Amino acid sequence: MTAATLAELAPLSELVTRDGLVLDVRPAFAEDEALLEAFFDRVSAADRRFRFLAASRHVGHDQLQPLTHVDHWRTESFLAFERDSGALIASAMLACDAKMEAGEIAVSVRCDFRGRGVGWTMLDLLAAEARKRGLKRVISIEDRDNHSAIELEREKGFVAHGMDGDPHLLMLERRFD
Repeated sequence: MTAATLAELAPLSELVTRDGLVLDVRPAFAEDEALLEAFFDRVSAADRRFRFLAASRHVGHDQLQPLTHVDHWRTESFLAFERDSGALIASAMLACDAKMEAGEIAVSVRCDFRGRGVGWTMLDLLAAEARKRGLKRVISIEDRDNHSAIELEREKGFVAHGMDGDPHLLMLERRFD
């Protein structure tokens, strides 16, 4: 499938970060695996570890398949492209439970675009999608060393809880009315 065909299947949504950066966002598809593989090569080693909760020099097929082979209702994976360059700069995922009551979220932003409001914007998108699907809450599992993500999520209304059995992880939760 070509990029033009993908765009026809999933029209781009325009989002603007608080820094004024214009993003074109669309769902990910199986054909995006190579694109995501290259993206994660541009994400810092620490950010890869925080996203996948394991050290990894390279994100391969087994880790990418759940991001690209989704049903687009219970699970949605979003790709955010910088409008000016067309470069993939962020990936965000919402994975809902079977009852469609709760969802787990995860966001990764390319190193050279951090601090420009991309993470904020992607969290807002995930919250809107969770509400659209009728979820009552979303959670994010974070390594306690991921201070920037924890701070960002707290600013977005998430409440931190310890995780039984793993003192290195926090569960951050945001409830919807």
